[in-house]
Amino acid sequence: MLVRKPRLARRSEGEPAAEPEREPRPQPRPRRRVAAVVALALGLTATSVVIGAGGGADSSTTASSTPLVTGGAPVDQLGTGNLAQGIESLQKHLKTRPKDATGWATLGAAYVEQARTSGDPTRYPQAEKAFTRSLALRPAAENDIALAGRAALAAARHDFPTALRASDRALRVNPYSERALSTRVDALVELGRYEEAERAVRLADQRRPGIPVFTRYAYVAELRGDVAGARRVLLRAADSAYSTADVAYVATALGQLAWSQGQYARALGHYKTALRADPDYLPALEGRGRTYAAQGGDQRALRDLDEVVRRFPLPGQLAALGELREVNGEKEKAAENYDLVATWTRLARANGVATDLESALIEADHGDAAEALKAARAEWSRRESVHTADALGWALYASGKHREALTYAKKATAASPGYRNASFLFHRGMIEHALGDERAARRDLRAALALNPGFSPTGARDARAALAELSGDTKAGKAGKNTNAAEDTDEPREGS
Repeated sequence: MLVRKPRLARRSEGEPAAEPEREPRPQPRPRRRVAAVVALALGLTATSVVIGAGGGADSSTTASSTPLVTGGAPVDQLGTGNLAQGIESLQKHLKTRPKDATGWATLGAAYVEQARTSGDPTRYPQAEKAFTRSLALRPAAENDIALAGRAALAAARHDFPTALRASDRALRVNPYSERALSTRVDALVELGRYEEAERAVRLADQRRPGIPVFTRYAYVAELRGDVAGARRVLLRAADSAYSTADVAYVATALGQLAWSQGQYARALGHYKTALRADPDYLPALEGRGRTYAAQGGDQRALRDLDEVVRRFPLPGQLAALGELREVNGEKEKAAENYDLVATWTRLARANGVATDLESALIEADHGDAAEALKAARAEWSRRESVHTADALGWALYASGKHREALTYAKKATAASPGYRNASFLFHRGMIEHALGDERAARRDLRAALALNPGFSPTGARDARAALAELSGDTKAGKAGKNTNAAEDTDEPREGS
């Protein structure tokens, strides 16, 4: 079960924006049909590159109505057109004007965006070369656009220490760079430095208030346990969203927040708004599919998620589709999805992307526990956030190291920063169950299902089975396929 909440692209400045052995425990699944899997992966990637700006839930930026180029740039506004066509236009322009520093920086930003929205990590080295070319033409002391682009590239590759340093450098050149301000918030969040992230987003709001900052403000509030505050900020952002791109973006963020609280009718309403504004906005389509799955509408969920994966074959989306197929008895198709995750991971690593967090979670559930633990320890050594604590705890659990696992599960669910995530609670409950602490296990498994009863097809199934084993509660087996009393109100669930 991939447990990390889908990440909505958070736009900035014209970019597409700036989580004894368990019994029974299955043996690691053998890798099979390697040639077919590689072929399918390459086909998906190629299709995605052609499609271009489809949007994505696990990126830090998404297509924007704001131009990528500012201040007399010689190219059109890429954010309002087709990204692939925009890149082609930039490439042609730079053949005739190879000394245009702004053009090279813009091309680099476009490559970062295309990598994020298409699932093609081979664009990242191209982006790096474009930024380097821009900085060779215009010195760093005068080139905040390229510096901020490098920060966004580092964040996209999950190199958050570098992203933080690069955004700080860009801000020394231009303290009002929206992209650098936004990337700085993202880097601090991903490094687990939540108090600093809150200060950074307040500063960004003072300097460049707008939808990119509002959505970051909301995410920081959610991480600190203030779900109601996050919703208020997003509603204000929705009031200021006028372009179709901004309406789809903010409505999807509201949908994801509602889904995380188990408020499925509300979530579907927000996704409807997003897809009405932009029928091709993939984060909204993915969110709708996950919500249908949580409600038991598996066929509708399969249609939506299958379309997302066809156009956006990244680990989170592939694992979500695989889990839905697994609980529906389509084991061969599910196995193919999980194998594709491993294939994409190898491709991403070859292009400089740190994938250890995603790898740890997916391998712990669907692959090799030893590999999961290796990846999780590596990621924890780089950044100590609630997400990496959860991943390390779950990988330790999959490896049979339950006592150590509980230490990290407690970090992920601690009162500070206060983030409440159903997957984190599920992981902690399963670890407590393995340790024989039945009271604590019941508490946390029930809390996971109360918060978001459909948080994961396989996770919710396992939580209900564990509760039934612990308490003989026959109703637990149905807990993942319902709605909740808070769903049609304007307030979050009690205890959220």
